[in-house]
Amino acid sequence: MTLDEAQQAVDTWIKTYGVRYFSELTNMACLTEEVGELARIIARQYGDQSFKAGEKADLSEDELVKIIGEYDALIVRSGTQVTARIIEAADKMKYIGRAGVGVDNIDTDAATKKGIIVSNAPEGNTLAATEHTIGMMMALARNIPQASASLKKGEWKRSKFMGNEMNGKVLGVVGFGRIGREVAKRAQALEMTVIAYDPFIPAEVGAAMGVEMMSVAELFTKADVITVHTPLIPSTTHLINKDSIATMKDGVRLINCARGGIIDEAALYDAIVAGKVAGAALDVFENEPPTESPLLTLDSVIVTPHLGASTVEAQKNVAISVAYQCRDVLNGGSAKSAVNAPLVA
Repeated sequence: MTLDEAQQAVDTWIKTYGVRYFSELTNMACLTEEVGELARIIARQYGDQSFKAGEKADLSEDELVKIIGEYDALIVRSGTQVTARIIEAADKMKYIGRAGVGVDNIDTDAATKKGIIVSNAPEGNTLAATEHTIGMMMALARNIPQASASLKKGEWKRSKFMGNEMNGKVLGVVGFGRIGREVAKRAQALEMTVIAYDPFIPAEVGAAMGVEMMSVAELFTKADVITVHTPLIPSTTHLINKDSIATMKDGVRLINCARGGIIDEAALYDAIVAGKVAGAALDVFENEPPTESPLLTLDSVIVTPHLGASTVEAQKNVAISVAYQCRDVLNGGSAKSAVNAPLVA
């Protein structure tokens, strides 16, 4: 959908329900972060005040607590922590939208207790995260960032950056949801063998794609490259740690474009220095920005600043999703991607 088409869709909706209806929807959406031009188009229909709130960068918890009582909806990305304290102050709140997949920055339990619908946009950035994962894997295998930096310094050291082909290698996918499955498809196109672990995905689902499902412990012992695509929950926190790394192949490569904390970064550092792990590609970190992480000192670690969903297309898609879900909820409907189930009249 182009921006012109989006504006036309909004205009059509206004004609259907009436401009007067929109004129009464002041302070309907508090946009604490940039969620794309389409969301801004729709937000404008809710009133100028909501749009102006969206231009405030890095609102603190105290600042949000002061103003949130005026709003009926809150749309955020990953940078805003929607705490129980903020939700408690949101007396008019009906909807919280996360323009992205993970909702770990939103206290969904507090929202549920208060009868607030929380939804995300689970499909909007799937391909962006998928392509970033594949790009990181190839860059890691062929030392592309390191070679580029070397050449820009005036060096010509071809032998220093000898790489590895992914053809014929075994890719272990931890988490076989939307992104994990899309990564598997593209890895198979590179003629890699793909194995996967996901406690919620039946073996026949993997088999239909030519992917063998197995326990995570078995996957760790078989994979040449391991990529993680799970949420950060207690059972996945430090899933890759000192003990699990010890069971992996010598020279394994690790990729994390999912959530910081799935990999124990201290254990990863030690394993790379010891030569057990050949390298790692990280888009996310336990603490962001990772200014003091020793991993940044290692040539065999390539990093990006949480860019998995940072494409023009993905940001437009998630903006479309949360903006229209916000509109539907405020119009008395439901959110198609609600992550909680509050009892709302």
